[in-house]
Amino acid sequence: MKTSHITLLLALAGIALGAQAADPAAGQAKAAQVCAACHNADGNSSNPQYPILAGQHPDYIRKALHDYKSGDRSNAIMAPMAQALSEADIENVAAWFASQPSKLNQQR
Repeated sequence: MKTSHITLLLALAGIALGAQAADPAAGQAKAAQVCAACHNADGNSSNPQYPILAGQHPDYIRKALHDYKSGDRSNAIMAPMAQALSEADIENVAAWFASQPSKLNQQR
């Protein structure tokens, strides 16, 4: 194996090892502060004006929050909420809501 390939593999391994795993418990605490007023603490909003986040794919939640934060997605309520979140907060909140059972899956 060429030295350049080894260097590339080591660099990629370092990136993977440096990535921090999401912490759903930290996401729960942050969601209670920032998200619960509209989406409820577990992400099962009881108001049809606000989407249910419980059980949603974490990639979708991360993408939506990044888009609100960057302005690629516009919403007067969500933009300032997303601006207040760090990258770790976004990862953790996404993990928390993804881990919650969704009321959308329950029979009525």
